[in-house]
Amino acid sequence: MREHVPLALAGILVLGVAAQWAAWRLRLPAILLLLAAGYLAGPVLGWLHPDELFGDLLLPVISLSVAVILFEGGLTLNLRELREVGGAVVGLITVGILVTWTLAAAAAYAWLHLAPPLAILLGSILVVTGPTVILPLLREIRPHPRVGSVIKWEGIVNDPIGAILAVLVFEAIVAGGVQQGASVAAWGVLKAAVAGGGVGLAAAAVMVFVLRRYWVPDFLQNPAFAMAVVAAYTAANLLQTESGLLATTVMGAALANQRRVTVRHVAEFKESLRVLLLAFLFITLAARVPVQDLRTLGWASGAFLATLVLVVRPAATLVSTWRSNLTWRERALVAWMAPRGVVAAAVSSIFALRLADAGWTEAPRLVVLAFL
Repeated sequence: MREHVPLALAGILVLGVAAQWAAWRLRLPAILLLLAAGYLAGPVLGWLHPDELFGDLLLPVISLSVAVILFEGGLTLNLRELREVGGAVVGLITVGILVTWTLAAAAAYAWLHLAPPLAILLGSILVVTGPTVILPLLREIRPHPRVGSVIKWEGIVNDPIGAILAVLVFEAIVAGGVQQGASVAAWGVLKAAVAGGGVGLAAAAVMVFVLRRYWVPDFLQNPAFAMAVVAAYTAANLLQTESGLLATTVMGAALANQRRVTVRHVAEFKESLRVLLLAFLFITLAARVPVQDLRTLGWASGAFLATLVLVVRPAATLVSTWRSNLTWRERALVAWMAPRGVVAAAVSSIFALRLADAGWTEAPRLVVLAFL
């Protein structure tokens, strides 16, 4: 096995970059070809076995990669955009998340016959969209800047919110009982907001302080930012599980909206790094889905997916943008733009493993449903 490690790592990189290049040439969403390449390399051909290749490092590496991607997404957020679309964005990441969570959980219970706790957990996982799929689609379709800003902000901000929500639901399930679960969730929300927001702002302030005094030479600035992102993610997670994703998003947004130092070169570096991380993440995660799990998908899974697309997303958009300044055509586009990204895939994989170890036999279904 040891001699095959360099070949497997090289194969992931080659497949990932080639899939994204082919998607660019064919004008297709890159996620489709990345998932197809991962399925072929893993469950179909049996060439790639991520769990054997990375062992216990797999999930931590996935989480760190997602943190870097969300930091890069945060660097694209401009607070001035909220002057025109702030109402729609706030609605989508508050009321929209609640409506999506409720209706998705109800659909999972009705169509898939999942146990109520698992249905609620799946609904919480599926509230995210994510920059890994939203930003490439926006580059392709090039909508009006106003509606593009709404979709971009929602995709970047709701990723850490959705991850924290899923963690709190998971902890409530493990705690057992309605009262204990509600107490865990309420305390977790407060800790996540303080830990993620506080650490993210502090990390951004430290980097601005350091760069203004020229303590870091130009050639070390990109590595220094990468170090700071990893440190912020780890510190926030030590205070509250999964609040690290919020910390890196806040850190990126804070750096993007300050005027004391320039971070344009950092954004360009992180955008190139994101391409490589997407190659690793989607190829690796898709390769972990067993063929037998895919065979469990039937008409009920198709009905669940159709409900998400045709009912849940339009309803969440309608309610959350009711009093916004978006036109009906812009709201219609927002209602058709809710692809799930790497956070949904990664979080479902992590919780499926933990719940399976806790005795929940249906937990592995969460992964294949998230990928569907």
